[in-house]
Amino acid sequence: MKKHFMICVNNRGYESSLEPRKLYEVLTDRAAEKHHQIRVIDESGEDYLYPKSFFAPVRLPNITKEKLDLVAA
Repeated sequence: MKKHFMICVNNRGYESSLEPRKLYEVLTDRAAEKHHQIRVIDESGEDYLYPKSFFAPVRLPNITKEKLDLVAA
C-alpha cells in the first residue's frame, strides 16, 4: 500500500480517534475508495476506515515526505 497524507477537517462521531486540523497518514485501499472511505492511521496508531469527506488532500514538499518517512521508520 502506498502512503500519503491528508488533513482531518471533520471528526464528528470519531472525536477520540481523529483531531481536526491534524495531518494523518493515509494508506491506499482501492476497495475502501469504492465506498467513499479512506484507510487512516488514527490516534490509536492503527489503520481504520473513515469517510473520505472527513479529510482534505495536502501536497507536501519532498523533503517533508522524506522526514516523515524517517520518523515512521
